[in-house]
Amino acid sequence: MTISIRKARTIIKAALAKGREAGMKPLSVVVLDAGAHTIAFEREDGASPGRFAIAHGKANGCIMLGLPGSAIQTRADAQAYFVQAMNGLYAGDFVPVKGGVLVRDAKGNILGAVGVTGDSSDNDAVAACAGIEAAGLVAES
Repeated sequence: MTISIRKARTIIKAALAKGREAGMKPLSVVVLDAGAHTIAFEREDGASPGRFAIAHGKANGCIMLGLPGSAIQTRADAQAYFVQAMNGLYAGDFVPVKGGVLVRDAKGNILGAVGVTGDSSDNDAVAACAGIEAAGLVAES
């Protein structure tokens, strides 16, 4: 199973709706497949232009390590040299904070990841989870 473009659009729409409902700053959302290829991306009006790279880096880190953003952030706090090495390996496309969320199917298989940026990392993760769950998938943040 993969994340279809239809599900990716549902994820984005619901994540942005969650952000607006919660009064978050303008968000940017990217959905990646299990190979870290971009399926869909959207940046709200008022979001800075550099947000694609940040959202992609959050989601890409999850895919590359098979870990949610919260676990990567914990690892970054404990082992900064590890994160520095990962950023080198992944050509800087690795943002080790919350807001990167793995997307799993009901059996626990990784289907991809969602990266959200624009508000606090905790709020970004909340929006990502809302989007994933709206698409009937399982979020691991």
